[in-house]
Amino acid sequence: MKVLIPGALRSYTEQSEAEASGATLAAVLADLDRRYAGIRFRIIDEQDRIRRHIRIFVNGAQVRELSQPLAPSDEIVIVQALSGG
Repeated sequence: MKVLIPGALRSYTEQSEAEASGATLAAVLADLDRRYAGIRFRIIDEQDRIRRHIRIFVNGAQVRELSQPLAPSDEIVIVQALSGG
């Protein structure tokens, strides 16, 4: 399925879009990490949760659970919030 990658993570993929497969969001992120080593850690924390500053959308709806089931035709968008002071 198509995964849209935010600018801050493109150093891993070198492109704005990547392909990954899996039956759940967790499986898709694991597949992305196999293809682009280290990217999952930037999205998922040590407690196996989506990081606070990351939002993931599947077909336009925000997803908060890694167990979210996915279909091969789904589109995933990863959004990274900007912060600073």
